[in-house]
Amino acid sequence: MKPLLIAALAVLLTPAAALAQVAAATVPNSFERPAAAAPVPASAPAPVQATPAAPPTPANPRSEELLRTLIGSAQSGAMDYALMTDDLAAKFREQATTTIPLITGFGAIQAVDFVGARQGADLYVVTFEHQATQWLIGVNADGKVALLLFRPAE
Repeated sequence: MKPLLIAALAVLLTPAAALAQVAAATVPNSFERPAAAAPVPASAPAPVQATPAAPPTPANPRSEELLRTLIGSAQSGAMDYALMTDDLAAKFREQATTTIPLITGFGAIQAVDFVGARQGADLYVVTFEHQATQWLIGVNADGKVALLLFRPAE
């Protein structure tokens, strides 16, 4: 009986860290081999195949056409302000001396790719000969461009 009490006392006095190390050493390491797949019962339904998501659609179906027209008119040096709301046309005229030469310097359009729509505006990546850019275009209920922003592509 005395040896049993000494063994119990030894266990109680042994530091917990030492016991944890011993216990951890006896647990198999599951990271050393891949986990086995759980068996599938014969009566289980077949897994559902994921259907590809539908490609995003522009908020305005004319946004790409309008964007191409505005870029083309800027590059020709005769910006088509009639496609814009009066407010946007006024703002664009204020910045035309810097904006139009910048757009012209991008070179010819190589690709216009729709990226997505948010809050009624469409985002496009327009790749030019010398520059990749992102364009945000918003069209109002009258079919006029009310928002037009661009920046270098990220």
